[in-house]
Amino acid sequence: MPRYRLDIEYDGRAYAGWQRQADLHSVQAAIEKAILSFTGQTVTIRAAGRTDAGVHATGQVVHVDLEKDMDADKVQGALNAHLKLAGESVAALAVAKVADDFDARFSAKARHYLYVILNRRAPPALMRGNVWHVPRALDAEAMHGAAQRLLGKHDFTTFRSVQCQSASPEKTLDRLDVTRDGDLIEIRASARSFLHNQVRSMVGSLKRVGEGAWSADDLEAALKAADRARCGQVAPPDGLYLTRVDY
Repeated sequence: MPRYRLDIEYDGRAYAGWQRQADLHSVQAAIEKAILSFTGQTVTIRAAGRTDAGVHATGQVVHVDLEKDMDADKVQGALNAHLKLAGESVAALAVAKVADDFDARFSAKARHYLYVILNRRAPPALMRGNVWHVPRALDAEAMHGAAQRLLGKHDFTTFRSVQCQSASPEKTLDRLDVTRDGDLIEIRASARSFLHNQVRSMVGSLKRVGEGAWSADDLEAALKAADRARCGQVAPPDGLYLTRVDY
């Protein structure tokens, strides 16, 4: 059966996360239902990352095996048509045929996330549900400086959800940059893989630095403690985006 790579974007507000769940609306189920509608085939798709409820994607990658050999452009067109007809907040940005050994999850070499904070007194009107609104002024430069203490290979237990199923708390963080553009603070994180809630946990702790409650030393001490209780507030899912996956 031919294998296809799907590059997907979605607004996570409408979904209980990526993974298919009984009695809950998920991104995976929405795509699988759309594929069933135009192929008549019941499929199970695999994604590069299982985003949580409310988390968005501008560069999620999926693979699927179809029984019928179809032109990639036709697959994209049919998939988007059925997703739109069903009222889903999901779109296929690109579709391509790939080798049989391509695996959206296990072939990935790096994953890239963006977290967006709206840092102004007024709440969001147009971006509600797509940013974390923090009305108190944050020092983005201090946040960036502290973030560099987290780079490299560490035991990230402090920034790991208690529900995380990863075999090890050790990960190598390649990038954690904090920049400001007007009222928006953007935090970009890159690694081969992340622990469950790692990015949101790091962002919540960096907020503590930005508001002056923590120093860079405090953040590093929290990391070295390898203690979930030392983590700052876990940032809400609203501002998190899976932006790209490298292969």
